[in-house]
Amino acid sequence: MSDVTLPRAARYEHLTRIRASRPEEIPAAAARRQRRGLPAEGERLLIIAADHTARGALGVRDRPLAMASRADLLDRLRTALARPGVDGVLASPDVLEDLLLLGALEEKLAFGSMNRGGLLGSVFEADDRFTGFDAASIEAMRLDGGKMLCRIDPDDHATVTTLESCARAVSDLAGRRLMAMVEPFWSRRTESGALRNDLSPEAVIKAISVAQALGTTSAYTWLKIPAIAEMEQVMAATTLPALLLGGDPPDIDAAHADWDRALRLPGVRGLVVGRALLYPPDDDVAAAVDGAAALVGEARP
Repeated sequence: MSDVTLPRAARYEHLTRIRASRPEEIPAAAARRQRRGLPAEGERLLIIAADHTARGALGVRDRPLAMASRADLLDRLRTALARPGVDGVLASPDVLEDLLLLGALEEKLAFGSMNRGGLLGSVFEADDRFTGFDAASIEAMRLDGGKMLCRIDPDDHATVTTLESCARAVSDLAGRRLMAMVEPFWSRRTESGALRNDLSPEAVIKAISVAQALGTTSAYTWLKIPAIAEMEQVMAATTLPALLLGGDPPDIDAAHADWDRALRLPGVRGLVVGRALLYPPDDDVAAAVDGAAALVGEARP
């Protein structure tokens, strides 16, 4: 564990030293990590998301480089993971490895982000290729599952490749009895060329309907979906467990109200939130996480 009395940059210098001279310490840390089980009947989860940077998404609200400092991100993640009620983290390989070396994942759930190839703002953004974890590495690192983004743009030929790749990943994870966390969106390009997710209930239901049928089995598939006003209608479209994503809401109080309503539905099993908790408007990570944990706790049976 790093010395918190050191200046921020110096606190993490030892991570670079380990990576340069003793990289074998990363799989060793994964092998000795104390794990916790998947949720019990009726239990809700609070997972911190930290895979945005791998897709070139560094901005939060009006701060375009909010997530550019790895030391700052690690500080915020460690604060979040240490709060009561936080069950685990979802991250790309580089971030998970740093957290492993820091001892921040003990008795936490850890999910590996699998496809980060659809870089934010790129002409190939809808081509969500698998550039991160695969099922074999998730198993080898003793993680609890893998998450995949599945954006469906009916006007983009790359979508069929994304669907095929996600289906293969779902099957590979299920073969290892590992959770496949699928994040589906029905998406389209705007006139300016930006890729935007359609959050109408019809579009969310359509995306869920496609995503839950991916792979040779859905036995280990969970959904990661937005909390919209019509969540009763949305959740009627599936029997799969669902986790609510956080996104980058402009109004955190309104987001809390949306999460609170959705968490009351039986199929909703918790939150997966990143920027809204790690980079709150007042930068009080602990308070933001505690607020989300209270919502999840109130929804637990």
